[in-house]
Amino acid sequence: MSLPITPPFAPMEARTVEAVPVGASWQYEPKWDGFRCLVFRDGDDVQLQSKAGKPLGRYFPEVLDEVRALKPRRFVLDAEVVVPVAGRLSFDHLLMRIHPAASRVQRLAAETPARLVVFDLLVDADGRSLVERPLAERRAALERFAAAHFGEGGGLRLSPAATEVDVARRWLEGGGGDLDGVVAKRRDLAYQSGERRGMMKVKHLRTADCVVGGFRYAQAGKVVGSLLLGLYDDEGRLNHVGFTSGLTDKQKRALTPQLEALVAPPGFTGSQPGGPSRWATERSTEWEPLAPVVVVEVRYDHFSGGRFRHGTRLLRFRPDKAPEQCTYEQVRQPGARWDFAVD
Repeated sequence: MSLPITPPFAPMEARTVEAVPVGASWQYEPKWDGFRCLVFRDGDDVQLQSKAGKPLGRYFPEVLDEVRALKPRRFVLDAEVVVPVAGRLSFDHLLMRIHPAASRVQRLAAETPARLVVFDLLVDADGRSLVERPLAERRAALERFAAAHFGEGGGLRLSPAATEVDVARRWLEGGGGDLDGVVAKRRDLAYQSGERRGMMKVKHLRTADCVVGGFRYAQAGKVVGSLLLGLYDDEGRLNHVGFTSGLTDKQKRALTPQLEALVAPPGFTGSQPGGPSRWATERSTEWEPLAPVVVVEVRYDHFSGGRFRHGTRLLRFRPDKAPEQCTYEQVRQPGARWDFAVD
């Protein structure tokens, strides 16, 4: 490639903060629930690069086609790959793309095509690098680029941006399943490749009360290592939805005899832990079922596909809470749709 910047190129990183920063120097954007992606085009050569510097193009052929269909022949975009399903973004459908079989990727590309949400322009349509320009100039250039080249209803969308903190707070409060939080970027800084100086992120942090349907022993010593969490569905089945760990040694020693006294199958009456997975190990499928009587409150950042996306943080035990009150209703959040009605 003869572009001013070429892959692998480190994207700008974000520092996690607890609250949305305030001030005239900030630009706010939704933090979309997808894969970060740098898009390089030099004539017919189009490359998609992941946040980790790896090629993504083979997994998203329809995105390559959309980029090649644009009139400009040389440019670099900073964006997010997302997969909308029934008007909502689905991270589970996105994960399904990372598969070695080309036939499966092609089938999924036709059934649930990925889209590109663009939020920065690093090389413009004339092949000039903008990385040394402040964000305020890059955003204006991106808006002109999008207005000229992104078609209505096409596979490339311009991500919304705002300078009013109240807009960012509304996104944070009402983003639901499509947004992973809010990003704040310094409007006066150049593109901070590989650095966290110019961008902050505030992620959705929510709490839920869950039934402890089982536990796993720690790798070292026969003490509790993690608690397996469950929620009741509308049919009254207790489904495994994730785990919480990070217990202190003191908590592990105290909890172990208490939970061992409650061991009783089946633990979960709906979906079970340790199901088939490319990441499953012999140890990860071993767990102890518990009578559904212990309730904990956990903090989580995202819930999709019937489970917590990442591990949760244990906040406290809830002996005051009835297990049957621990339902999916807690995690059913209204959210932004793919039409970008996020404000």
